[in-house]
Amino acid sequence: MTTLLDIDGLCAWYGASQALFGVDLRIEAGEVVALVGRNGSGRSTLAKAIMGLVRTKGRMQFAGQPLAGRRTFEIARLGIGYVPEHRDVFPALTVRENLELGVAPRRAKGAQPRFTLDDAYALFPILHERRATRAGALSGGEQQMLTLARALLGGPDLLVIDEPAEGLAARLVAQVSGCLAQLRERGMAVLLIEQRLVIAHDIASRIAVMGHGEIVFDGTFEAFREQDHVMHEWLGVGQEAHVIRPL
Repeated sequence: MTTLLDIDGLCAWYGASQALFGVDLRIEAGEVVALVGRNGSGRSTLAKAIMGLVRTKGRMQFAGQPLAGRRTFEIARLGIGYVPEHRDVFPALTVRENLELGVAPRRAKGAQPRFTLDDAYALFPILHERRATRAGALSGGEQQMLTLARALLGGPDLLVIDEPAEGLAARLVAQVSGCLAQLRERGMAVLLIEQRLVIAHDIASRIAVMGHGEIVFDGTFEAFREQDHVMHEWLGVGQEAHVIRPL
C-alpha cells in the first residue's frame, strides 16, 4: 500500500504549553484509522497540527509533500479535508451556498470531481430539502452533516473528522456512520477521531490510542482487544465495555 500521511516525532504547542510529545502515525491510501482517547489526550490537537493550525515541530508529509510551514488552505489543496469538532458553518448563507464554497478547483485539466453536489444531497437528503435555508437555522445534527458534506466537496484523498457523532441523536449518529462507511467503500482514507468505540470499530480497520499527547497503542482491533490495560488505563473502560457491542 502507498503511505498517504506520514507523521514522525510530531510535537505541538499552544503558546508556551506543549500538547503533543513525539507523535508517530501513518495512514495508507484508502485506510480508515480510528483515533481514540480521553478528553485532553491530544486527539484534536493532532488534527489541528495536520491542518497547520498550531505550532509544530517534527516531520509531517502528505503524499510525499511536506506539510510544515504550509497554510491551512494550502494543506487542503494538497488533498486533506477537515471536519472540526465544533461545526463551522456560515450561518447567514444558505445550505447550498455553504456547500458551493467547499467545491475545489479541478486538480487536473478534465479531471472529474470525486464528490459532487448531487452526491452530497444523496448522502444527506435533508440538505437537499433545506438547501435554501440559512445554515444558522439548522439543527446541530444538520449543521454537522453540512460541514461534512462541504469538506467532501473539496475532493480530499484524506478526511480528518473530529467527533462527528458528538451531541447527535441516535438516528443521526447512524446516518453519519453510514456516510463514513460509504466513504470507506469509495476508497477514501479517513482519520476518525471518536470516543464511541462501537462507531470506531464498525468503520475503521485500525485503532490508535492517544494519552498525554502521545500514541500509546497503534494496531488492529483484534490486537486492541487483548490489551485490557490500554482500555482501562487510557480509555477508562474495562472488559465489560468491549468495542464490539452493537449500537
